[in-house]
Amino acid sequence: MAIGAAIFGSALILLVLWEGFETIVLPRRVTRRFRLTRFFYRGSWRPWVKMVRAFVPPRRRESWLSYFGPISLLLLLSVWAGGLICGFALIHLSLGSALLSTDGDTGFLTDLYLSGTTFFTLGLGDALPRTPLARLLVVVESGMGFAFLALVIGYLPALNQSFARREVSISLLDARAGSPPTASEMLRRHGHDRGKEALQLLLHEWERWSAEFLEGHLSYPVLAYFRSQHDNQSWLAALTAILDTCALVMVGLEGTCKRQAELTFAMARHAVVDLSLVFRTEPKGPNPDRLPPEKLAELRLLLAGSGQKLHDGDAVDRKLQELRLMYEPYVNALARYFQVGLPPWIAADDWVDNWQGSFWERPVKGRKTAGKSGIEHF
Repeated sequence: MAIGAAIFGSALILLVLWEGFETIVLPRRVTRRFRLTRFFYRGSWRPWVKMVRAFVPPRRRESWLSYFGPISLLLLLSVWAGGLICGFALIHLSLGSALLSTDGDTGFLTDLYLSGTTFFTLGLGDALPRTPLARLLVVVESGMGFAFLALVIGYLPALNQSFARREVSISLLDARAGSPPTASEMLRRHGHDRGKEALQLLLHEWERWSAEFLEGHLSYPVLAYFRSQHDNQSWLAALTAILDTCALVMVGLEGTCKRQAELTFAMARHAVVDLSLVFRTEPKGPNPDRLPPEKLAELRLLLAGSGQKLHDGDAVDRKLQELRLMYEPYVNALARYFQVGLPPWIAADDWVDNWQGSFWERPVKGRKTAGKSGIEHF
């Protein structure tokens, strides 16, 4: 039994340390199939979603889903700390509970108590090691606990900074592409005299954003569970709107920046494909179709009304369909997993940008309000 406790305790410590290294320190995607962290998130996210859908009213569900990211992070850190404490307690048990206790108690609970006070460097002194090997174990655990707390202190600001950088660009899309962002609004709002240059600059910025997003979320996958400030915004909706816009430009939107659209499309698709691999979401096309033929005809008319012409013909439609098949199955699978909505290709008739309203003012609905204050007082 002592040998088994030592082996199991050592294995538990090594597993937690390796998981922490891969999650916090290692700056790349981990391809190993079995991971404690992945098992934790997949085993907790789906029950959380089912609980929210079963007991929370629809208007409050987005808020409850947004709680999962921060809560799960705290729980994961607690699981790691508990694993290390239990591992060292098992090794103490394998050594015959070589402890001195002020109340004379011995056994696994006392070993667990000593391990916990040592890991969190409390130094209470009511349970002490009495053999050289037990003392060495206490020193190792106290150093490990100190290092664990230091990593956590450095890990949380890195997450917050990465989240803030992600959300800034998403918020900037509000006035440029609507809420939620759509390809139709993004192109329509860049139909002015210098719209081509502005759109090219926007796509260039989103090419860089996609690269930073990919690197940040491969290093810290937990960020994908952190949701945006507004219910009608998300990193996936923004990325999908950018891909939609690039696809339209690439198939033949006159007077636009085709080369920059190709570069942004490549980087954005790379991001969604790699995230799909990280979370093991099997690609599956959206049902119903996001852009049926009648919607595509409406989109052409809408763009023509803003002075832009989208080429037509069977060849153009086939190319657009091919481009959509390169990313829509991946974003749809991610949307189903993270419980977020994909943006439409054409903004709804009653859309209102987030900046157009507030708690104290009632927004005026309708596309005709674009470019104006869009609000009226009660």
